[in-house]
Amino acid sequence: MQDYIQKRVLDICAYILETKATVRKAAQVFQVSKSTVHKDMTERLPSLNKQLAQEIKAILDENKAERHLRGGEATRRKYKEII
Repeated sequence: MQDYIQKRVLDICAYILETKATVRKAAQVFQVSKSTVHKDMTERLPSLNKQLAQEIKAILDENKAERHLRGGEATRRKYKEII
């Protein structure tokens, strides 16, 4: 793995651990695609640091479990502003 990719993986990992950010939010902050962030966290990070990969997996699983609630909340706010 190239050095700049390793640095990106570890930077994104640190950001997600610090803020519990979603894949989408991390992608926005680091100006890469959601697919890149997901691949970095699920495939590349375990080869660099297994402990960090487990911590990230727990956060990503939590975010995935809550995404239907976030989507519903966003829709509620959207329509509340219209009315």
